[in-house]
Amino acid sequence: MKALVKRLSGDIFIAIYVLAAFIMLIVPLPIALLDVLLAFDMSLAFTIMFSCMLTKEVLDMAFYPTILLFTTVFRIALNVSSTRLILSKGDAGNVIDTFGQFVGGGDLVIGVIVFIILIIVQFMVINKGSERVAEVTARFTLDAMPGKQMAIDADLNTGAIDDAEAKRRRDKIQAESTFFGNMDGAVKYVKGDATAGLLITAVNIIGGIAMGVLRMGLSIGEAADKYLILTIGDGLVSQIPSLLISLSTGILVTKGSKEAEFGTEILHELFSLPRVLYIVGAVMCLLGIVTPLNPVLFVLVGAIFLTAATFMNRTIRTAEIESSVDTEEQEAEEIRQPENVNSLLSVDPIELEFGYGIIPLADVNQGGDLLDRVVMIRRQIAMELGTIVPIIRLRDNIQLNPNQYIVKIKGIQVSEGEILFDHYMAMNPGFVKEEIAGIPTFEPSFHLPAIWITENQRERAESLGYTVVDPPSIIATHLTELIRRHISELLTRQDVQNLINNLKESNPSVVEELVPKLLGLGEIQKVLQNLLKEGVSIRDLLTIFETLADYATSTRDTDILTEYVRQALKRAISSRFFPANETTSVVTLDPKLEQEIMGSVKQTEQGAYLNLDPEKTKQIMASVEKETGKLENLGKNPIVITSPIVRAYFKRLTEDYFRDLIVVSYNEVESNVELQSVGMVTA
Repeated sequence: MKALVKRLSGDIFIAIYVLAAFIMLIVPLPIALLDVLLAFDMSLAFTIMFSCMLTKEVLDMAFYPTILLFTTVFRIALNVSSTRLILSKGDAGNVIDTFGQFVGGGDLVIGVIVFIILIIVQFMVINKGSERVAEVTARFTLDAMPGKQMAIDADLNTGAIDDAEAKRRRDKIQAESTFFGNMDGAVKYVKGDATAGLLITAVNIIGGIAMGVLRMGLSIGEAADKYLILTIGDGLVSQIPSLLISLSTGILVTKGSKEAEFGTEILHELFSLPRVLYIVGAVMCLLGIVTPLNPVLFVLVGAIFLTAATFMNRTIRTAEIESSVDTEEQEAEEIRQPENVNSLLSVDPIELEFGYGIIPLADVNQGGDLLDRVVMIRRQIAMELGTIVPIIRLRDNIQLNPNQYIVKIKGIQVSEGEILFDHYMAMNPGFVKEEIAGIPTFEPSFHLPAIWITENQRERAESLGYTVVDPPSIIATHLTELIRRHISELLTRQDVQNLINNLKESNPSVVEELVPKLLGLGEIQKVLQNLLKEGVSIRDLLTIFETLADYATSTRDTDILTEYVRQALKRAISSRFFPANETTSVVTLDPKLEQEIMGSVKQTEQGAYLNLDPEKTKQIMASVEKETGKLENLGKNPIVITSPIVRAYFKRLTEDYFRDLIVVSYNEVESNVELQSVGMVTA
């Protein structure tokens, strides 16, 4: 409630401020009220200037362009009101009269000269400089946005920052670009305000003399003396706040986006080097002794600089000694503290380590885009499998060969590869007859034969039909396949909880029914891991949870629940493995073998397992290899179709022998899919 009242009071104040400006343009003001408003306008100008000086970050004054607009309108309205009083009554109040008399020292010529100097300073120096700085800053800020966005993505990808910090930085970049873009136009308000003040002053001089001569019967000299003082006072009263606002604008646009104390930083930059102060002190003393300049003054100033330099030099040396001692004590303390080894116990889910020869591929400053590709991998896996890939840590490792890279899952190396930095990898898709010269190698993702070729050979290889890829693509493809292969073990309970929380926002009823009444977090994690292990997407989490809720009342066996979920997701499974409008070649299981497998299933409290004779297992694996080889010779995926009750056990039986074997039950195939059996697995 208090926040609402505070907000409404602020809105009301701004509305009254703007409304008062329009009223002043129409309604004549009493002299006393004009004095009050002029004093308020000047105090507001000082407030804006000191706020710009003392604010740490430019975005703390994000509404500064709007402030410029409002203050400009208000000041012009004051000018109109004061002009009306000067011309109609020959009196504009105490403030304007005092400025006209006091600033000029009672001399009309001096007042005019001071006024002209203020105009020149504001137009030629502050306004012009602020306008140019605002224009250049806006252009460079907008040009730098893509680079800053890429840097944020790189930090997020390497784990230096989390998602919340990345969002905060992106919002800040967007706010900065908007602010400086607005400032580029808002500076025109300041320039227009100064121009309007100058024109109003000229009108006051001409109109005042005319009014004095024609209406009051004064001579030209008397009219000029009276109205020039008032006009100069009015001009000074309006130009001084305008000058303060111009100065504030210059301070803000030149400060940039540095988060620092304004005055402290300026003093530190000017007087932080004792050597500079020694030189200045010596020069000032020399000028006082050698030249006719006042020796007392110049030698005194020089002595002050020399003393300050000596004091600062001692302070710096003391600080260096204290810093050295503190560093040594800190290092010693770290050695003495056994609990510091805790930081060594953390394990990154995914790590990509590479030799120094691959660093240019990951360095944005050298044109490398490996970091961007890693970000795209995470997005691709999220879209494809419906799970968030953990942060992929990128590190250089001097112990590796220059062109070598390794991939670690939970701290353990799972694969490695080697590239040639200035070469391309060419692979024969199978129909290219003409060979091309190169360095023989193997593609790391699928271990296919390939050759390294140079840049000059690239066009010819592509024209012959070779598949040509660059080193970053090789690493990215290899990393993508490894993540797909190990994504099930990367799915943690916390990841599952995050997925549940997201689903609960849109479908709270199914989540409340399932968790934790029917299944615990660990059991749901096991089902999702089973699906991911065989490449089944979990994006349709609603269908998965509704299926689990339907069958969890009758069984809590996660393997059986996984089979029910797979059948509920048969549309997704069919579209993945069985192309539409095309007959798919598959391998089936001998019904006798299916009965034999089911007869070998043993149930325990820990779950079911197969108790097959090793010799029988060996015969089955030989038959699988023979029959799926027929599919591979045709360039087809090795797919085995089984009955629903056997599918899970047969997959578990073969997964250690045939990693890429696809095992699907009849209940997971859409009715419109056409299948053709090219063989049968027997024992």
